[in-house]
Amino acid sequence: MKKSLIIIGAGIGGLAAGCYARMNDYETTVFEMHNLPGGVCTSWKRKGYIFDGCIHHLAGCAPGSAIYGLWEELGVMPGLNVLFPEDLVSVEEPGGKKLTLFVDLEKLEQHVKELASGDSKLVEQYVKAASAFTRFNMLDLIASNPEVWLRLIPSLPAIVKWNSISLEKYATRFSDPFLRKAIPTLQYDNPIAPVGVNLNMLAGCSNGYFGWPAGGSLEFARSMEKRYLDLGGVIEYKSRVEKILVEGDRAIGVRLADGTEHRAGYVISNAYGKTTIFDMLGGCYTSKSIRSFYDRPKDEVTMGIHVHFGLDRDLSDEPHAIVLFLEEAVEIAGQSRDRLDLELFAFDPSMAPSGKSVLKAVLETSYSYWRELYGDRERYKEEKSRVADIVSGQLERRFPCFKEQVEVVDVATPMTTERYTGNSCGFEITPGHMLRAGFSKKGFRIRLPGLDNFYMVGQWAGFPSLPNVAVMGRTAIKMICRRDGKRFVQNAGTS
Repeated sequence: MKKSLIIIGAGIGGLAAGCYARMNDYETTVFEMHNLPGGVCTSWKRKGYIFDGCIHHLAGCAPGSAIYGLWEELGVMPGLNVLFPEDLVSVEEPGGKKLTLFVDLEKLEQHVKELASGDSKLVEQYVKAASAFTRFNMLDLIASNPEVWLRLIPSLPAIVKWNSISLEKYATRFSDPFLRKAIPTLQYDNPIAPVGVNLNMLAGCSNGYFGWPAGGSLEFARSMEKRYLDLGGVIEYKSRVEKILVEGDRAIGVRLADGTEHRAGYVISNAYGKTTIFDMLGGCYTSKSIRSFYDRPKDEVTMGIHVHFGLDRDLSDEPHAIVLFLEEAVEIAGQSRDRLDLELFAFDPSMAPSGKSVLKAVLETSYSYWRELYGDRERYKEEKSRVADIVSGQLERRFPCFKEQVEVVDVATPMTTERYTGNSCGFEITPGHMLRAGFSKKGFRIRLPGLDNFYMVGQWAGFPSLPNVAVMGRTAIKMICRRDGKRFVQNAGTS
């Protein structure tokens, strides 16, 4: 008799777990609260425009890389149409000065030397380091075997060196005032990001490791959904799980919001961690450190506000990403801002009607700020409208006639994410957070103390990134196969 699994949530971790479970002949059902796959890996359509809420750069687009192999197993590659913008980001100030991080490293070196000739030696050092990073990619280590780790040993000194200094500190080495201002913003406008992370991203864009899935995040998720369904898996959409059923400290199934109960040999949750632990399981399988962790939520939400504009304007001659310094600071959602982090999607024609474009501003924000506003829906709507008005007013200065060209506006806040995916953005999980929280961790799968036949996958069980959560799904099934005395299969054909 085949053993069965129930998977809570059709996010990337849940879909990956489902695919590998089917490859290994487990009966699987995914229960998903929404009517779409992907969880937070999603996009949505408004009046012919596609607005994306997740992917900035998709790792593993280069054939032969470890993560490309992972995507092959999950049905994403090679069928996914991947695009490769010519720049990583452009940093601009009101006076017109601009630093563009071209992915062509020779072009980049020439450009930056012309911009700041007095820092030529440092520019050469930066480009040389980026060139060295093209020989490997740190993200590939997530999906690699020990042999790949061993081959990386000669590069460890450079990895350690460049990851031990932040972009903010690194910028102080330069004499040019504009470079000192621009360099801290080069990695998703995150000044504390290690230089090594930025070099890794630049190198990966240069050699085709990082790309963009045409059509956005939902197309990526749908390709994995198709693989899972082709393997014979079942997805029940609009099916919210309220309780994980437990007998004798063993997970045996779930109860849905409609009252129906479903039994299985194993339960895997790809849902929001706090909801899983304290609502679905009633807080029965936890510890002091886990409770303490969730009692102190992280209020700051990186990339917590997405302000999308559908424009009757062709932006194909513009960079694909811009950090735009403002003439003077403005207050948006209770925080002072001196710059805007912009993404422009004209490089992907499928994101907008012909001759038109999508532009998105991404802002960090406070979860509690929006949580409090959400209690009064009129105030909440008014604040979203005010945010859009302020952002469009600033963009008018960079893109003349911007306001009159806007056809669609869409503002997503942390409450939008919570409403549609169940994920509260007031918490941020990293490996360090998880270890301090006291979770029992082995490999990439998370077990709760005292509960058997249960696994957690996804960003709340480890840390965010599509490859990472996909590997968690694979590893959970490896562990289940090992427990059942089965040889793990990871590259089966469709059935």
